[in-house]
Amino acid sequence: MITDEIRSELFRLQDPGYRDLQLKIVPTADKESVIGVRTPALRQLAKEYVKRDDVSLFLNDLPHKYFDENQLHAFILSLMKDAEECIKLVDKFLPFVDNWATCDQMSPKVFKKHKDLLLKYVNVWIGSDHTYVKRFAIGMLMEHFLDEDFKTSYLTKVSKIRSDEYYVNMMVAWYFATALAKKYEETLPYIEKQKLDIWTHNKTIQKAVESYRITPEQKEYLKTLKRKA
Repeated sequence: MITDEIRSELFRLQDPGYRDLQLKIVPTADKESVIGVRTPALRQLAKEYVKRDDVSLFLNDLPHKYFDENQLHAFILSLMKDAEECIKLVDKFLPFVDNWATCDQMSPKVFKKHKDLLLKYVNVWIGSDHTYVKRFAIGMLMEHFLDEDFKTSYLTKVSKIRSDEYYVNMMVAWYFATALAKKYEETLPYIEKQKLDIWTHNKTIQKAVESYRITPEQKEYLKTLKRKA
């Protein structure tokens, strides 16, 4: 069974020191689920397994037992070349994602050439009650729809999100800070008119001020827009 083979390989590559680090930076991960395989090693494994005819057996063997299996899963999906198959597998996998690292490191390259298909799924994912399904949707809007495919309606869609989840609100702030860097004039009114909740509003300004892509003049003005809790 390919899953048993993969699990054996992951334990062979285990790095106890890296495992301790992962537990610190991914606090939502179950301690017993983290093997401790370094990211470069996982990416190399993904390159090997994505070519395997039986990789679908692993990708459909959900939920996985280990955090590192989820990481490998995300990296394999990121390398797939068939857009239709990839997005269906992403859709199937997302409900099992339980941490920011797996969510954020999953970025299928094939989506760049199939944005209409991606957007159909994003519009569904963004309405999910699942923290990391929603976070992934926002991340995809940030990655693929803040350049030539940008529309202000996407800003509006994200600005309407209200959540008690830290990892959702942080992604909204990251999205708007990036939007300020790329589409400042279009994005600024959402800050000036206080379209975000207070925490996310202030976190957006903080991240924007930290960005090298925001001019000093813009940063000074954004600081004046901070809100009191």
